[in-house]
Amino acid sequence: MRRDFLPSAEQSRDFYRFLTAVVVPRPIAWVASRSAEGIDNLAPHSFFTVASVNPPIVQFTSVGRKDSVRNIEATGEFTINFTPENLFEAVNATGTAFPPEVSEFDAVGLTREASLTVAPPRVLESPAALECKLHSIQRMGDCTLVFGEVLHGVVSEEFLDGTHPRIDALKPLSRLGRDEWGTAGKIRHIQRIPIKEWSAEYRPDVS
Repeated sequence: MRRDFLPSAEQSRDFYRFLTAVVVPRPIAWVASRSAEGIDNLAPHSFFTVASVNPPIVQFTSVGRKDSVRNIEATGEFTINFTPENLFEAVNATGTAFPPEVSEFDAVGLTREASLTVAPPRVLESPAALECKLHSIQRMGDCTLVFGEVLHGVVSEEFLDGTHPRIDALKPLSRLGRDEWGTAGKIRHIQRIPIKEWSAEYRPDVS
């Protein structure tokens, strides 16, 4: 027996909760932006992905028009900071609906680190960050999709294996449903199978 969920007006809240519980785990864009008045904002957005490899463009979605969107529209710049397990409470705290004149950096007690290519700061406590200039903004329903071209990336040396960031060291947080958050847990490795090597022995047991 399966239960149906319909994206109707009557079930819109239930459908939102359904979507955020089955589209998981979701990486978190910890977006730092600066208002036209010079106030630094920092907010987590859990609808986040890579939109293009060349040029490198990342995309996050704001449900509603939050300060992040208004600031990026005004200045055309932002940073996306990595969210590791050890900053769990801090990331959650920056999701509090502070008024625009209050900086989450100051309210939560996080340290600004100067960016190299954009005005908004990076989060010093975060092990990795992307510096972005606005590529485009697209309105979709009650959401705003923000696309940013990555101008510069940075990662702390202790989280690298050669030039490759180590997931086991970074320990990324993710968002799940309700008030649930996820961690990377056990890291599994498997190589993609080239079509020229495919044979029946690769067929997995899905029972």
